[in-house]
Parts: sequence; C-alpha cells; structure tokens
Amino acid sequence: MVHENDKYTYRVMWSEQDEEFVGLCAEFPSLSWLAAIPDEAFKGIRSVVKQCIKDMVKNKEEVPPPIATRTYSGKFMVRIPPEVHRHLAIEAAESGVSLNRIASAKLTH
Repeated sequence: MVHENDKYTYRVMWSEQDEEFVGLCAEFPSLSWLAAIPDEAFKGIRSVVKQCIKDMVKNKEEVPPPIATRTYSGKFMVRIPPEVHRHLAIEAAESGVSLNRIASAKLTH
C-alpha cells in the first residue's frame, strides 16, 4: 500500500559543507535531514515529512500535493531579454520550425 507521503519527491545528496548526506524533499524545501549514510538521510527526511504533514493536518493547514500527482498543462511563460528573443526567432526561422519548438529543444538539453 502506497502512503501519501511516499509520493513526494525525495533526494539524497552529499553536503560538502556538513560532511554528511542530506535528505531533501522538493515539496517541503525548508525541511532536511543529515546522516552519515544515504539510507539514513532518506529515512530521516521521509520521517520529518510525515510528521510535518501530520502537524499541518492537525492545524488545518493546506498540505502541498506531491509533484508526481499534479497535472501540468505544458505551458509556462518565461521572460527573456529582447536580444535573446530575437536570436531564437532567427534560429527558428532559419531552421524552418516554430519558436516554441526551438525553445522547447533548448530547455530539454
């Protein structure tokens, strides 16, 4: 059985500053857990998130939905300098594709 807190986006990485592994959760950027080994950092951050959700529910606060369960339209607006916009428009025209296609290709690389 999958619990709701298992659907969150977790990451474990080395922290050179702390000289330990740090467990993180994208949906709860203010939370972290330090441990000497990666597995413990992962277990720690999952436990902290679970407790945080429990407290938020108790206090009738809105719990962020997991990124994995959110619906995305595939559209978002990006502001860029006019000269970059011009450069991309020229590149798109010379390639015979839309500006959207050029921008999408650059974002996926």
